[in-house]
Amino acid sequence: MLLFFFLASTVLAAKAQADFNNPLINNLIYLLRPRYGSGGGGNGVSCLSWRFGVETNNIIDWSTIPEKCELYVGNYMLGEQYRKDSEVVIKEAYLYATSLNLSKDGKDVWIFDIDETSLSNLPYYARHGFGVEPFNLTSFTEWILTEDAPALPETLKLYKSLISLGFKIVFLSGRYEKTRSATERNLIYVGYKAWEKVLLRKDSDKSASSLEYKSAQRKQLVKDGYSIVGNIGDQWSDLLGTDPGNRTFKLPDPMYYIS
Repeated sequence: MLLFFFLASTVLAAKAQADFNNPLINNLIYLLRPRYGSGGGGNGVSCLSWRFGVETNNIIDWSTIPEKCELYVGNYMLGEQYRKDSEVVIKEAYLYATSLNLSKDGKDVWIFDIDETSLSNLPYYARHGFGVEPFNLTSFTEWILTEDAPALPETLKLYKSLISLGFKIVFLSGRYEKTRSATERNLIYVGYKAWEKVLLRKDSDKSASSLEYKSAQRKQLVKDGYSIVGNIGDQWSDLLGTDPGNRTFKLPDPMYYIS
């Protein structure tokens, strides 16, 4: 059954990449969705509990998901529940944004993480497994350079709403500077067409954890006179540390953990 899942996912992922480039259906991020069962091989309850622990930041410092949970995580990420969970987060972020009175200096910024927040890497994970293999920076960088990552539909809606409300957008990502051109083209192509800054890791940031790196970048933004009124990401390291923002919003992601 597991072999069938990977073979089917590989074929569907190839088709999905082409479909994602069609602006008429670029919000159909779930084209890879398996058509069978709930996943987990009878371990759905324990895997659900494990995912709850991950999302609440009670389970930390893990490198791969439990092997028995791969089908469960794959079905979750490619199914309706992931989108529903994301919609709840985005709705709350939008309601918060509309309650704010922006300053007149044009320095109110909302920080967006990129991977699994603004852009989805589900076609990549459909090929490489949903978190049971250790992260491979080389193959992931190759995927980034294809510029084929689709937008997360809910996040793109929030982005467009914030732009219309007058917020400035800062993308803050753990991607490396060498991927800047591909990353910016990918963002523009799927609908993120304007921003104040795109902040990416430099080689000098390599030894810093994600929490340390993103804290330092946010601290510099505040030093430069920006007010971080909102912050959205899929990892707790996006949202904790120095100057996280007046309010933070955590999107679901049980595929990997970044400290």
